[in-house]
Amino acid sequence: MADLKDFAEQLVNLTVKEVNELADILKDEYGIEPAAAAVAVAGPAAGGDAAEEQTEFDVILKAAGGSKLAVVKLVKELTGLGLKEAKAIVDSAPAPVKEGVSKDEAEGLQKSLEEAGAEVELK
Repeated sequence: MADLKDFAEQLVNLTVKEVNELADILKDEYGIEPAAAAVAVAGPAAGGDAAEEQTEFDVILKAAGGSKLAVVKLVKELTGLGLKEAKAIVDSAPAPVKEGVSKDEAEGLQKSLEEAGAEVELK
């Protein structure tokens, strides 16, 4: 059983090049054409190489909306900046509120700011 788990882990960790080589070996030496399996295994690996999942996000304030004072207070609270600095961010929109944050934190900031009436974008 442990050998099968090790084998499965090795299969999952194959690169696209290795999957293609494995498909060639199965076809040439054993007469097996694993076209569907190669596509299934290569699909996520190929997509992962081409476009890696973004791990850091910038929270951009596009517009303060109707409740500018509430947004200034929230930016102050979320960033730990002083009132003057928070107001400067809101006044200079579009402007970054926080940069290089995790997806969860970015989505939380976006939700809070949008609830206060701001227009927010994640990059």
